[in-house]
Amino acid sequence: MTNNEVTFAHNASIYGYDNRDVLAAVAAQRLVTLIMESQNDVQNLNKPFHLLLTGGTDSIRMFQMLASNPLLPAINWNLVHIWWADERFVAYDSEDRNARKAREMFLNLLTSNKALAESHIHEMPADERNAEEIAAASDAENDAILDAAARDYEEEIVSILGKEPVFDLAILGMGPDAHMASLFPGLPQVNNRDRIVVGVNHSPKLPPMRLTLTVPVLAHSHCTWFLTAGAEKGAALMNSLSGANNPEYPASFANGTDEISWLTTAETLQAAIE
Repeated sequence: MTNNEVTFAHNASIYGYDNRDVLAAVAAQRLVTLIMESQNDVQNLNKPFHLLLTGGTDSIRMFQMLASNPLLPAINWNLVHIWWADERFVAYDSEDRNARKAREMFLNLLTSNKALAESHIHEMPADERNAEEIAAASDAENDAILDAAARDYEEEIVSILGKEPVFDLAILGMGPDAHMASLFPGLPQVNNRDRIVVGVNHSPKLPPMRLTLTVPVLAHSHCTWFLTAGAEKGAALMNSLSGANNPEYPASFANGTDEISWLTTAETLQAAIE
């Protein structure tokens, strides 16, 4: 499975590494390099860099690698803004939150030494209800709460990036069902073209309540990287790359105006062609 043999959706580039640790190390170094190159480009001096993150095993491994990267001090982190492509709608201190893992593995290092301003970390809203209120809530009430939270985050994005936001880099993951962010096959959110952020109730993957960016945003970052490893994702990888913009495979919508790359492993690629 090489670029010489197959034309991939969106002309994506595919990189297969020996294992997950190598993938994470490469992704971490690529991220540091991209930010440094952007900040040292004479045409981009003092230009903010907007980084979009998500959760997942491979992203967490990347955060661990980033924390020990010797080039971190060379980056002007006060020009970097951190955003999330999706979030589990749970309590702020829940271990399920993508943002909590990113903070623990990497971002707290930057905020503790004042390299990154807390105001540049743009977390999605959390569920502020107690357990009893959550248990007693109806579907309609949950939908309304999710919609209000989604609109709050949408307003924050628009206030900084405008009504048609473009992130400099989106780092995404993909599930075995080809979902990206919290856009799942078979759910209506993957077809939403009117909003920047939407709520997801009854997610097929726990926890059931989530917030997610929509396809129009995830398809228009300058650069988009998928970190995707595991033999169980091989079929989803092949299906997402075989045809663009297929709602049965939400990851097939992702694109980048400058780059769309999939960073995966040899094991995943082998499963994709079997």
